[in-house]
Amino acid sequence: MGQSTPESVAHPHFEWKHVDWVPFTAIAILHAACLLAPFFFTWGALAVGVTLWWLAGGIGICLCYHRLLTHRSFKTPKWFEYFLTAMGCLNLQGGPIKWVGTHRIHHKESDTDLDPHSPKHGFDWAHMLWCVINDPQGRNLRDYAPDLQRDPVMVWLDKYFWVPQVALGFALYAMGGWPWVIWGVAVRTVFTYHATWFVNSASHTWGYRNFDTRELSRNLWWVSVLAFGEGWHNNHHAYPRSAAHGLRRLEIDPTYMTIKLLSWVGLARDIHVPEEARKQARAA
Repeated sequence: MGQSTPESVAHPHFEWKHVDWVPFTAIAILHAACLLAPFFFTWGALAVGVTLWWLAGGIGICLCYHRLLTHRSFKTPKWFEYFLTAMGCLNLQGGPIKWVGTHRIHHKESDTDLDPHSPKHGFDWAHMLWCVINDPQGRNLRDYAPDLQRDPVMVWLDKYFWVPQVALGFALYAMGGWPWVIWGVAVRTVFTYHATWFVNSASHTWGYRNFDTRELSRNLWWVSVLAFGEGWHNNHHAYPRSAAHGLRRLEIDPTYMTIKLLSWVGLARDIHVPEEARKQARAA
């Protein structure tokens, strides 16, 4: 995969000459569009934004991109996997192959100079700067998801990940005009950006640890509220393949609850939750 040796590692930092202008421009436009939100507020638009935050962010990113595609914490019918992946594309966080590859590198190289987004290189870097910069080590992040590269549907979704979001924008405009577009696309997408980014930044900076892992991961309750249980990040780094990130009684994990619900209707099976994970977390 052409990984850099420790001697050749570039210290991750922001430089304008290394900016990837496509995500930079998209993120900037969406943030700017949020300034219009107070002028286009309706209760219906807010309801659309909240609903899509759960469907696109909670189901598409947390459940599908992360726990299903990256870690294979459970299995689901292939048609449903494609449907969930399309929902993940609604967040404009890149295609599924690149997203999965990036996250797998994060686990392999967590909080080292090879980590794509560690707060050791600055909170702002871990939070958002990393995703608008070309990889400092020149890696092709998709190389770390060879399983997805063998799937032609995933390859198509990775290449055209922006199509579902554009289609959604037109549909929202047709149903509710600019208020639904502003709140259902711009505000919702930007909110999901920061909720996801806080897992990389805040959950590697503040909180408590159930497990003595080799990196800086922490469990942080308010990130779990924003990101549907993803904030129990120390638990996740200790047991990456576990479908449940909340392992103690009060570590509420809406994404795992959704996976269990899917299992009751036959859309999730082989759910991986090692029993020793819960025992060790409760004993910590």
